[in-house]
Amino acid sequence: MKFMNIKNSFKALTFAAAVCSAFINTASAQSVEQLQQLRERAQQSQSGAATPSVSPLSISTQRTLPGASASANTMGQFSTQPRNGVNLPGEPTIDTVFPAQAPMENPPFAANLFIGGFESERSSGLNDNYLIAPGDKISIWLWGAVNFSDVVTVDNQGNIFIPNIGPIRIANTPAGSVNQTVTGKIRQVYTNDVNVYVNLLTSTPVSLYVSGPVLRPGQYAGLASDSVLYYLKRAGGIDFQRGSFRQIDIVRNGKVVASADLYAFFRSGKLPEISFKDGDTILVHPIGNTIVVETGARNSFTFEFLNEELNGGVVNYFARPGEFASHASVSGIRNNKQFARYVSVEEFASLKLSAGDTVEYIADHEPQIYRINVAGAFAGASQVMVDKGARLIDVLDHIEADTTLSDTQNIYLLRESVAVKQKEIIEEGLQRLERSMYTAPISSTGEGAIRAQEAQLVADFIARARQVEPQGRVVVSENGEIANILLEPNDTIVIPEVTDLIHVGGEVLLPQSVVFNPDATTEDYVAWAGGFTERAEDERILIVRKNGNVTFTSVNDSFLSSNNSKLEPGDQIIVLPAIDTKILQAVKDITQIVYQIAIAANVATD
Repeated sequence: MKFMNIKNSFKALTFAAAVCSAFINTASAQSVEQLQQLRERAQQSQSGAATPSVSPLSISTQRTLPGASASANTMGQFSTQPRNGVNLPGEPTIDTVFPAQAPMENPPFAANLFIGGFESERSSGLNDNYLIAPGDKISIWLWGAVNFSDVVTVDNQGNIFIPNIGPIRIANTPAGSVNQTVTGKIRQVYTNDVNVYVNLLTSTPVSLYVSGPVLRPGQYAGLASDSVLYYLKRAGGIDFQRGSFRQIDIVRNGKVVASADLYAFFRSGKLPEISFKDGDTILVHPIGNTIVVETGARNSFTFEFLNEELNGGVVNYFARPGEFASHASVSGIRNNKQFARYVSVEEFASLKLSAGDTVEYIADHEPQIYRINVAGAFAGASQVMVDKGARLIDVLDHIEADTTLSDTQNIYLLRESVAVKQKEIIEEGLQRLERSMYTAPISSTGEGAIRAQEAQLVADFIARARQVEPQGRVVVSENGEIANILLEPNDTIVIPEVTDLIHVGGEVLLPQSVVFNPDATTEDYVAWAGGFTERAEDERILIVRKNGNVTFTSVNDSFLSSNNSKLEPGDQIIVLPAIDTKILQAVKDITQIVYQIAIAANVATD
């Protein structure tokens, strides 16, 4: 009873404590039966709460090598889990072995064959042309007069053994012929009432070498029926700057048994039909003659050509010039002298080339037909195709317009070349402003602090001014007369709509459109827009006419007394901001830029 009380009190103790308790109670035991009970209870304690052995090497830790499995390995064993591409500390990598190279503007033709993971997407089925090798497993069924079912393995002599039949040689037999070969041998013994079914279950992997200018040359395993592309991708693909895409040999026992041309595969799907064997070597040769096609072709790549292929016709075949390419520009070196030719695509086809040449395809057709856009108040098509040399009035005769809604007296053009020129003028003014601000002399520390603040304000203004996109407006109408000017490609003819409004914007409190009043003055329209803001320049107010023309006025001018400043329906009144002469030094440059932006882009700059 005393031992039972001790056990119930220390039920969770280890085996050592249980043994001690057993020895203590042995001293008070009076019979052999009690001693036997004590031993049995000690053994039960040992099996229920065994204490694990402690070793200095069994310290728990969470630190593992990269790629190691989650389960810890015992001492003396190696991990069998794959590293999944993780490099060990100190192991060479592509970054440490290869020198750093800039990305190629024109990569090799067919280089995208090595993009993706097709080497891991191999189908589970076997190729019918796969040749049986030792180690392959074959399933055989016989039923009828004789019943037999087994999976046999091809031995080192290339045979399989079937009881009562004997050895059958099937090494180097195509997978598609295994059933026929084995069935023929079996029927030589069992001639009647025996059905046979033979199936190749697994194929033995082969190990071969990939050498030459590839990223990771070495030994790789795969199926004998795998393609040469599979092994090249396993080796990281061909080095773009050193390896050949045209000369790839499969070497067996020191002899070339097949060759691959990736251009032939890319263009016509041809690859060598070969069943790989252990010890084969895929040898990539150094890169051959290269021709770089820079622009103007569908395939603007670096091409590798054989000596007999160095002519323009072969380049045309692979590069595929664009439909509108009319000429080819060729540059290179001949006899240590610079060589350059500019010929038509037809003449280029017969031109002999040299390794290292650079080719550009150019669409050098002189445009004979222009596209003219139509915008504003018109009816009909929004584009008109005209011959080269067409003039504005000739095109207006073919544009439908409603005379009651279209203001044909104030037509203007939007021209891309003019917009580019306006952008250049504004940029020149901004650069001049930057030079004047950052090169101004400073006479004192206080003036330097003020100049720094001014420079920051000017920099903000310049940044915003550079975001303005000019319209490229061309004034072609005045007092009802239209200038019959030559049109340029992609010109836009704008026919304004008839309107009864005057638009007021810029430095006014309430920018808005006001109904035209022939008796109103500029001060009236500004008053109807809420009046000037604190930053308004009331001495030079910009008026943008409906036809795109520009004039200046002030609140003191009388619109009724001057024909040049008389407002018409559709005009815009833009109040420009005033520049504080006490703060900024380059007032003249900023004012000029503000006017240029307001006129070119038809906006008021804040």
